[in-house]
Amino acid sequence: MSREAAVPEPADLHAQVDPSERPPREAIADVRIRVPTRGNRRLERLLAAVNADQQVKAWWHVAAVNATRRLGMSDHSWIHIQIVLNSALRLARLLFRRGVVPGMVADYGMTTRDAEVVIAAAALFHDSGMTVHRADHEAYSLFLTADKLPSLLLDAYEEPERSIVVAEAMHAIIGHRRRGNPFTIEAGIVRVADALDMARGRSRVPFEAGHQNIHSLSAYAIEEVKILAGRDRAVRVEIAMSNSAGIFQVDELLATKLRGSGLEEHVEVIARIDAEHERRLVPVFRI
Repeated sequence: MSREAAVPEPADLHAQVDPSERPPREAIADVRIRVPTRGNRRLERLLAAVNADQQVKAWWHVAAVNATRRLGMSDHSWIHIQIVLNSALRLARLLFRRGVVPGMVADYGMTTRDAEVVIAAAALFHDSGMTVHRADHEAYSLFLTADKLPSLLLDAYEEPERSIVVAEAMHAIIGHRRRGNPFTIEAGIVRVADALDMARGRSRVPFEAGHQNIHSLSAYAIEEVKILAGRDRAVRVEIAMSNSAGIFQVDELLATKLRGSGLEEHVEVIARIDAEHERRLVPVFRI
């Protein structure tokens, strides 16, 4: 679990999404979140509790049904959760390595390991409100998180630390919405990580089902997203596109989430089209 390579690539993960109707027990039977914990025992305890919890998995399943099958949106299943969580931890570790101090350290005298737990908890629950409705789903996520997260942290924290972790995770959840105004590094990380799940696999179902709008087209043009250590800045995000339509995804999704995240000075984004010829996504476009 400590090796980055143990986690499948986003494209491979999204390929596992099955939008067909299946009984709930069958749909969630193989759901298991995996991340490189790097010896963070409290993070491991949270993940163990989540992976053993049928209710949380059921929420992820309902969120996927609402997003993909009912609304024709991009993937919001547990696959999205897995990718956001891994991206968030990758961002956090690169930032912390370069001296960026998270709120758990600066404000509570706790550790970067505790900041990782906050980030993980927020990533795990950030879209749970999609079980209720797409509109204001971030706010609905808070109700579910407040009810569930404390019990999932029983083996990881005692009070008052447990309540602090829950409160900070909830701030990160509400901070990932479009005008979320996050004011912790942890919240900014979750906000940006959510936007980084933009590769074409996430839009495969709506695109192939004929929902060819600017959102699905632009996402389908994103071939790969890499999160790397930067030179001048702590993080370098490299985005490979097959078509210039992907610029919409980069500008409207990622740039919007990066602005106001508190991470602007620490993250650089490079997007390029490496193919000699752009890939044609729509055979004929008519107005």
